[in-house]
Amino acid sequence: MIRAYVEGVGLCGPGLAGWAPSAAILAGETAYVPAEAALPVIQLLPANERRRAPKTAILALAVGSAACADAGRDPASLAAIFTSSGGDGGTIHDILNVLATPARELSPTKFHNSVHNAAAGYWGIATGATSASTSLCAHDGSFAAGLLEAAAQLAAAQPVVLIAYDVPYPAPLNMTRPIAAMFGLALVISPHPTTASFARLEIALQPGFTAPTAAPPGLETLRQSIPAARSLPLLAALAGSKVLHVTLDFLPGLGLQVHVLRRPATGWQEAA
Repeated sequence: MIRAYVEGVGLCGPGLAGWAPSAAILAGETAYVPAEAALPVIQLLPANERRRAPKTAILALAVGSAACADAGRDPASLAAIFTSSGGDGGTIHDILNVLATPARELSPTKFHNSVHNAAAGYWGIATGATSASTSLCAHDGSFAAGLLEAAAQLAAAQPVVLIAYDVPYPAPLNMTRPIAAMFGLALVISPHPTTASFARLEIALQPGFTAPTAAPPGLETLRQSIPAARSLPLLAALAGSKVLHVTLDFLPGLGLQVHVLRRPATGWQEAA
């Protein structure tokens, strides 16, 4: 079992426009109203890089920087873990279209945007971060894989930012790999409690995994149709829902258990 303390959250998804506006929905206090997710506007990148950056990178930067701001952390000081179920399908679509032409004149920008760690590269440009970054993919279990990796990296006694994101593929790729909508989230976690820590996670693998915890009312369809939205039960627990013990999709026959303890009124010393 690994303990991690949550200091900040960033969120962008359908009907979930930011962590603070979405907390009451996730906690079950306000009804969820479906709405199309809008790609956030970011100013972190130089103008030339903003024009070249794919949607996945912009989404990752938006939620990652929001989580760091929520935690009061300088993003340049944090190791970063990026996790996505398949990276930038739009860029892959464009490359395949070009390769199907006689000229095959592939854009260098498209090529460097196609690699799975492209978002990590844009993060380094935008924030000046020089700490280690890790880019993961584990299909529908990508969020759980990222959370486990982030928690493991706390062994270095330094806080980290976990950034998870998915963007729908264009046709015809979406026929093989349907992703219902854009969804991104980020968590800043620390190995020890700080004044910014508002919840503690106790994370453990669950062999013999059968079924994940469902999302709050109205959000289960999102959880099932967007890999990064597999995080919704955990986000609900962080927001204040009554369900504090969640199981997340990971690998076949293996889940990730997360118990959430919100900060006691008496402080973390009493919860040791």
